[in-house]
Amino acid sequence: MTDPLQLEGYQHLYSGKVRDLYAPLDPRSGMPREDQVLLVASDRMSAYDHILETPIPDKGRVLTQLSLWWFDRLDGIENHVISADAPEVPAAVAGRAVLVRRLEMVPVECIARAYLAGGGLEEYQRSGSVCGVPLPPGLVEGSRLPVPIFTPTTKAPIGEHDLPMTDDEVQATVGSQLAARIDVLTRRILARGNEIAGKRGILIADTKVEFGVDRSREDHTGGPLVVLADEVLTPDSSRFWPADQWSPGGAQPSFDKQFVRDWLTSPASGWDRHGGEAPPPLPDDIVEQTQARYLEAYERITGQTLP
Repeated sequence: MTDPLQLEGYQHLYSGKVRDLYAPLDPRSGMPREDQVLLVASDRMSAYDHILETPIPDKGRVLTQLSLWWFDRLDGIENHVISADAPEVPAAVAGRAVLVRRLEMVPVECIARAYLAGGGLEEYQRSGSVCGVPLPPGLVEGSRLPVPIFTPTTKAPIGEHDLPMTDDEVQATVGSQLAARIDVLTRRILARGNEIAGKRGILIADTKVEFGVDRSREDHTGGPLVVLADEVLTPDSSRFWPADQWSPGGAQPSFDKQFVRDWLTSPASGWDRHGGEAPPPLPDDIVEQTQARYLEAYERITGQTLP
């Protein structure tokens, strides 16, 4: 992974699989502010708990701009955005950075599924359920679920696997009130996403979101405000399928990073997913096709070209 940019007026805090976090420096004291974070989306690609050697051009801008587009359309769901424009966002990262409120992050990966794919499919094939939620027999890859379900996982450090969590485990981790709230909000985001994307010919099979808690404010229940953070309904965090090609019973065409996962596990890559070695660099044609898929996802959903 390349070293993060040095941004004047900001202190680098942390680099994740895709994003770099910076604290704005207080102009009077020169100390990092504790209430705000600059969230910068890179072009790094992660897959199977590895950060790949090869970046995908335009990826950081797609994730940032598509998230901002969705934030404006998720009515009634508080988000963390302060500003995506100058002067709060430095010119060096314009278009792929957002100044956000610093939150107490919920230590759960919040996933909602409307269709069966990926890790959910693998778990269903083993147990007939996903994260303790029983499902009808006879479902296959790509099947639409009777109702969308909440299937959270742990938040593992980089290089380790996220593990499925049952509702009881989520409650034990964050408490029953917060567990119920993130369940409802995650499924609401997926439902709203499908309501909008469906009109544009895209099915959102599943999505992963993150929440933080703002203890300085209360929600309608009288508890601390739960805030949507990080990204939302992007090709990195969701499976986007063309609706007119949906056909249960096998892998679905997609506008997301599943394309990269599929190449990595194909004979063409020569990589053993379970062998412990880092994945190989992506060939130019895979990079170009992945970039094209991300841009098409943005354009289909928003009806706009990437600014």
